[in-house]
Amino acid sequence: MTLSSQQSATPSAGLSFPRQHARTQRFTLGVPRGFSVSPDGERVVFVRSGSGTDRSHRLWVLDLPRDGEPGERVAADPVALLAGAEEELSPQERARRERSREGSAGIVAYAVDGAVELAAFALSGRLFAAELRAGTARELAVPGPVIDPRPSPDGRSVAYVAEGALRVVGADGSGDRALAVPEDEHVSYGLAEFIASEEMGRERGYWWSPDSDRLLVARADDRAVGRWWIADPAHPEREPQRVAYPAAGTANAEVRLFVLGLDGSRTEVVWDRERYPYLARVHWSAAGAPLLLVQARDQREQLFLTVDPESGKTAGVRTEADPVWLELPQGAPAWGPGGGLVRVTDEGGARVLAVGEEAWTDAGLHVRSVLDVGADDVLVSASAGEAAAEPETGEIHVYRVAGGGAEGLTRLSEGAGVHGAVRSGAVTVLVSARPEAPGSVARVLRDGEQVAVVASYAQRPVISARVRLTEAGARRIPCAVLLPSGYEEGDGPLPVLMDPYGGPHGQRVLAAHNPHLTSQWFADQGFAVVVADGRGMPGRSPAWEKSVARDFGVTLDDQVDALLGLAGSFPFDLERVAIRGWSYGGYLAARAVLQRPDVFRAAVVGAPVTDWRLYDTHYTERYLGTPQDDPEVYAAQSLLTDDGLSAPEEPARPMMVVHGLADDNVVVGHALRLSSALLAAGRPHEVLPLSGVTHMTPQEQVAENLLLLQVEFLKRSLGVMS
Repeated sequence: MTLSSQQSATPSAGLSFPRQHARTQRFTLGVPRGFSVSPDGERVVFVRSGSGTDRSHRLWVLDLPRDGEPGERVAADPVALLAGAEEELSPQERARRERSREGSAGIVAYAVDGAVELAAFALSGRLFAAELRAGTARELAVPGPVIDPRPSPDGRSVAYVAEGALRVVGADGSGDRALAVPEDEHVSYGLAEFIASEEMGRERGYWWSPDSDRLLVARADDRAVGRWWIADPAHPEREPQRVAYPAAGTANAEVRLFVLGLDGSRTEVVWDRERYPYLARVHWSAAGAPLLLVQARDQREQLFLTVDPESGKTAGVRTEADPVWLELPQGAPAWGPGGGLVRVTDEGGARVLAVGEEAWTDAGLHVRSVLDVGADDVLVSASAGEAAAEPETGEIHVYRVAGGGAEGLTRLSEGAGVHGAVRSGAVTVLVSARPEAPGSVARVLRDGEQVAVVASYAQRPVISARVRLTEAGARRIPCAVLLPSGYEEGDGPLPVLMDPYGGPHGQRVLAAHNPHLTSQWFADQGFAVVVADGRGMPGRSPAWEKSVARDFGVTLDDQVDALLGLAGSFPFDLERVAIRGWSYGGYLAARAVLQRPDVFRAAVVGAPVTDWRLYDTHYTERYLGTPQDDPEVYAAQSLLTDDGLSAPEEPARPMMVVHGLADDNVVVGHALRLSSALLAAGRPHEVLPLSGVTHMTPQEQVAENLLLLQVEFLKRSLGVMS
């Protein structure tokens, strides 16, 4: 089947779904995001591109007058600020965006002062500031390329990173100076090291004091980290890119922390870095002393510390330990109501919100993150816990928690969906996505009453996801099932496509519409598509997540159990079952056809981790230990060993291996080593190298044709008539 004939088979309103999906960057363009709320309740700031196909994001302000109608206005337009010139990104900025999976352009990130009156952002490595009340924006002439600019809380200064140095300039453009300069090429100040941004969820490397007179600044030294080379075989004339990659069991960057004063003072923050080398979280607010969360290398112990900014000395507030591992939820630690330490912790088999010594939630909720800390409450994101009265498959809600017990718990989000929020004072931006409607809605609430809706310019998909959320098997595995749009009961059994991520930190079964659009498109090609979130996935319980410790094989077991558990209720042809996945999902897909060929007849294997010794420290060691201490665990999880390639006496199943040659997260060596092992074992497979593509596939033609080629391979492999 040709690409053109396959494309014409998709529902279309002048544009095929694969092309629309790629052009709209998975329907994210035109969607408002990155909200900030002013403490006086008069402004909501956000970024949004001009249409559902416009990649360039502008900075917007929604004015919320107490008397009068709310109104939106542009605070900064990158086209005007760059005078129409094409945006140019430094290698460091490209790396930052790859870590955050950011594929858009323009103002994709910004930071504000305490009053949300001044915003700072970088464009083409240049520094810009926007006065949010006045609606004016201007460039500050400073050395570049500028990375991660952030205004001081008082709005008088802007800090930023350039060439590894942490610098500060006046908000009027005067007095630019360096507060810390790297000693050599291996050192940087003010930036999150690779492992923090890729795996710990810490995307920044400096924090202003609430008094705006000094900063906490991380110093990262990567000289001990192994060097890898990312080459572009399509351009042999180009030099390979040299990257510092901390593979499992090898050295991480050395991270230290300093208090840097605007007066030139410098004080090192001291803690037991040998025992707790990971700087996981930093919090500095007017509510109390600076807080650090530092973690042991094996992630089974972590320490909450306060910092004395004058001396750099630290004092322990609390130590946490877990025999398996400790998670790092966003938004904590912080100082809470009454001065108690706000944290998200595992107690009594549940993930709870704790303030001081008291748990404010119980096993009825599975707390995922802290969204805001108020004077007498905490705003959290949470799913239904193991002790919930009813399952809420794929739902994520926003709760206000004001003390322990049921009387202190209020759900702010309404109806099945995936909800999130940003709050300051009396104003909350509540963003809701629902399974029955495309996109999301951002509602602005004041004292709980809606006062505005932030417009979305996202395109409406040319197809509609008809998702059924359910549970499967004895373990009640959360699943999403999608059948062809025109399918009617009695039409006969359908070939099955399992479409998982299936591993830690990658929930796919969500009570929202857009996350299931690609699965619906595959269903419309004649498949019953199943997305199953087995053990290891977030949002259910600590025990569910930690079931994968030292054994990723349980994630494959759960895919099989979900398939068989659903088979009695859906029209599945169990003789024609395939699986596709990307990243961990690619690993899972390969493992499925190699180790369970009795169930799976074909696999699309995208950007797979095939040898866990080649993946990074913080992620891999959390689940598998180190290659030095647990070599047998690594051998058992590898797809390249005799164990990985062995299978029952079943015919070898075809697989399509897809990998971006520019991937610096899961390097292409994973796919090449798998292909070599498969060739040596005489197993059929195809390899599709993607030149110039990283772990993301933002390029429009690549993203579109990749979907079409997958369908062609799956139909051919399963004997499905086109």
